[in-house]
Amino acid sequence: MGEVDPAFIQALEHQPKLDITEAEGIPLIDLSPLNSSNTDADLSNLVAEIGDACKNWGFFQVINHGVPSKCREKIESVARKFFALSKEEKKKVSKDQDNPLGYYDTELTKNVRDWREVFDFTLMNQVIIPASPEPEDKELKQLINQWPEYPPELRDACEEYAAEMEKQAYKLLELIALSLGLPKTRLNGFFKDNNSYARLNHYQPCHVPHLVLGLGRHKDGGAVTILAQDDVGGLEVKRKTDGEWVLVKPTPNAFIVNVGDVIQVWSNDKYESVEHRVMVNSERERFSFPFFFCPAHSTWVEPVEELINKDNPAKYKAYNWGKFYANRRRSNIKKLGVENIQIYHFRI
Repeated sequence: MGEVDPAFIQALEHQPKLDITEAEGIPLIDLSPLNSSNTDADLSNLVAEIGDACKNWGFFQVINHGVPSKCREKIESVARKFFALSKEEKKKVSKDQDNPLGYYDTELTKNVRDWREVFDFTLMNQVIIPASPEPEDKELKQLINQWPEYPPELRDACEEYAAEMEKQAYKLLELIALSLGLPKTRLNGFFKDNNSYARLNHYQPCHVPHLVLGLGRHKDGGAVTILAQDDVGGLEVKRKTDGEWVLVKPTPNAFIVNVGDVIQVWSNDKYESVEHRVMVNSERERFSFPFFFCPAHSTWVEPVEELINKDNPAKYKAYNWGKFYANRRRSNIKKLGVENIQIYHFRI
């Protein structure tokens, strides 16, 4: 069987149970009412569905979303080819503390190593972020995507996928805004020159699936995450009603959507960013492709003014998204010995 590096072993209370509970009731939402041929009533029902899903689960799946199936097939094809390369070849595009874009296989979540390898790339080929998480450091740095030589079609497939995901993210953002009683485009302006990014995940088979996690428990720091996964499954969500971990069963051609910390703060806790994690499979490898929709680095995140009143005062003080992102990124690469930054640090 072989020994497992202790860096991968989860603390006893976080080790996954193998008698998995499949999630009953995670909403499956049909986005076809966004087509112009549908009525206002159809759109109102869709907005209500989105609101209920955000409030009760923080997660939902979408179908009839309009993303071409070919786009998804291409991203899976290039991911399989890239991760099949030798370690030496993949490490030619390694990310590090200076550039968090590219290949990495020693990522940490809450100071425990994840059983996976990843390839990260941004929506824009050049992105500006703070040089450090220190509040007094005003320096900015430019991140540039690193593209491998092989497979040669990887760059085009990744750029096409990220562009389709951004279109999808704006649709979802507008539905979320409407569900909060805000104008449809109220939140769009925060995403001008955004630093959204996408990831190729490869989870290799693991002979001790009861001890390790492909990705440890966490909440997403951005606004909205959109995930495509293959048919293997492994994503678990912490159910709000009872705190149990439940499996999100793969639905063919669906995308899984979850609200992140930014939406939780903008909504002043009406919608909650929910903990989730990824189990590993003892026999099969797994691929997934998340897109993280994030505001511009200069955005100050705080409860939306229109949602605040004397009966519902602001629950968070403003924080800078770029600094938050820089801090979170640092903890993914370097073991800090303390919990990484969380939105509850900004609670009033």
